Amino acid sequence: MANRLRFRSGQVQLVKVRVDSGTVIEAGDLVYLDTDDAKPAADYPWDTNLVTTQASFAAVFLGVAHQPTAAGETESISVDVSPLSVYEFDAQSATYELGDLLGADENASTLMNQQLEAVASSGDAIARAVQYNANSTTLLRVSFASAFHVGSANVNAAIG
Repeated sequence: MANRLRFRSGQVQLVKVRVDSGTVIEAGDLVYLDTDDAKPAADYPWDTNLVTTQASFAAVFLGVAHQPTAAGETESISVDVSPLSVYEFDAQSATYELGDLLGADENASTLMNQQLEAVASSGDAIARAVQYNANSTTLLRVSFASAFHVGSANVNAAIG
């Protein structure tokens, strides 16, 4: 999979987030807030099983990285937290309905940085499909739900 940002439409809301020197992030990665810095989904600690891990990841899901950072760099990066922007993202091969809930996909007990899969519960979701596909597809238009944007559909997004 090529690491690339596939923004398609909508209003982007970028926030600047710190990155530790040992963290590598590609533009287009799903990132979470680990205390005070951004990390890619693949760095998220595995917790018991996929559903449990997806739910705890959703609680700290920040958004989509718009800038890369290499090992050794500590410059803050821009991350889109907007629920109004639309991205084209890799997804598990399936048919998708408009509004389907999606979470980070996994590979060998590790969340994937740039691939989604259908989830059953809104507590596990970080995105919704914004298109209908009658045929099985691996590329899907989605909008994301950051836990750090009060206007998002993420069940963890709240002030107070």
